[in-house]
Amino acid sequence: MLRRHSFRCVFCAVLAAIAYFLMFGSPQRAAAQAPVSFINDVAPIFKENCFACHDAKKKSGKYDMTSYEKLMAGGANGEPIAPGKPQESEFHELMVTKDQRRMPPRDKGEAVPKEKADVIARWIKEGAKLDAGIDPKADIVKELRVRWKAPAPPKVYPFPTIVNALAFTPDAKQIVVGGHHEITVWTVETGKLAKRMHTRAERAYGMAFLPDGKLVVAGGRPGQEGDVRVYDILTAKGKTEDGVEVLDGVNDKAVMLKQLLDVEDSVLCLAVSPDGKTLAAGGCDRAVRIWDLSGGIAAAKLEQTVENHADWVLGCALTSDGKYLVTAGRDKTAKVWDLKAKESVVTFPEHQQIVYGVAVKADGSLGFSVGADKQLRTWNPKGEGKQVKNAGGHGDEIFKVAFNPKQPMLATSSADKSVRLWNSDTLAAGKTLAGLNDFVFAVAFSADGALVAGGSYDGGVAVWKVADGAPVKVFNASPGIVTKDPEPKKK
Repeated sequence: MLRRHSFRCVFCAVLAAIAYFLMFGSPQRAAAQAPVSFINDVAPIFKENCFACHDAKKKSGKYDMTSYEKLMAGGANGEPIAPGKPQESEFHELMVTKDQRRMPPRDKGEAVPKEKADVIARWIKEGAKLDAGIDPKADIVKELRVRWKAPAPPKVYPFPTIVNALAFTPDAKQIVVGGHHEITVWTVETGKLAKRMHTRAERAYGMAFLPDGKLVVAGGRPGQEGDVRVYDILTAKGKTEDGVEVLDGVNDKAVMLKQLLDVEDSVLCLAVSPDGKTLAAGGCDRAVRIWDLSGGIAAAKLEQTVENHADWVLGCALTSDGKYLVTAGRDKTAKVWDLKAKESVVTFPEHQQIVYGVAVKADGSLGFSVGADKQLRTWNPKGEGKQVKNAGGHGDEIFKVAFNPKQPMLATSSADKSVRLWNSDTLAAGKTLAGLNDFVFAVAFSADGALVAGGSYDGGVAVWKVADGAPVKVFNASPGIVTKDPEPKKK
């Protein structure tokens, strides 16, 4: 019995050793103890918790954390990090302290989670090193953007996408819609999905076709990055999946032809002059960039950056001659910028609430704007910028206004779930187009002016005939999603 008991003890000991190895000596455990990477592990924590107060503009406490060099140099209180000594590093102490001097400040946000504070402590203990190959002077946010990889769009959407932008193809047979990390193409007549193009941008906020058929898209990841890119979505070839052509707009240079802009927050609007020679795009950084495209996309030249608003730029339009830029701002104004003189010439303040969208007559003789005041206003874009007329009709905020390219007609889209048509000469109300079930964020005319489309918060897209307002097709632009018909109202 003694021998059998001894054998069992040895056997148990072996099992215990194996179990210990599996739990604590496995490759996964070893990997978890790999040296902490500044750019991969530490910098994202700083960006999430610290940069709101310690970026290049605010520099709270004279402390700019946007590069490794500046981070280590410290601010008004001197060097905050003692490499190898987290317990002697004021940076870490302020992060974990329970008293009122905690960072981030209590009135600015929650404390850094313990597991993330522990990562910072390990990094400091390991010497607070910078990854090899990274310039200490490099902008951390930009370095993070460069390393970020765009996820593939969902094959089947678990929830509806928000339609912030749409555009008809030049032949008006298809409509292009912004999705989640992709641009989708749908057949107007049937509402069937024809093509999907993967994009780096999470959302598209503005899009327009150039005269040569190339598509310009403005978008980004809210609070993370913004971009303007040019795609060949019409003739580039991709693979076919379940009868749908799939293009790679992230890595395939035959699809994504040119990146014109890379900024730190979303680009919310764009406009192209009728001749395709001038492009404007504006967004969350309060600036509008102007490109000269007269030499083609490959030779696109950034001509000027216009900072004419005190808040986000939500809409923009160009006169047909490319001489004037009209913009809409979250600062409750519409403005006109003389691109040749490079100066602001008109500020239109009559909305007194957020101005979401603008349009301008081709000859520059009349400006149009819409906003949170539920009004469509027309005004003189020259001289004193006085209002000419205003029109109500929508029951809620108006988000977009678009010009019909072939006749004196405007279309507006609203939070009241409708698109309305207007006579652009008299501002007389035309037809009200129904069929969408949520806020209508996007509106666009076809190039021949015969069709108008709206896109809504719940993924809905509706196409109507301009002549009589008859619906052509209503569908949900969220690939694979199953929509339910509305339940009948109870009597």
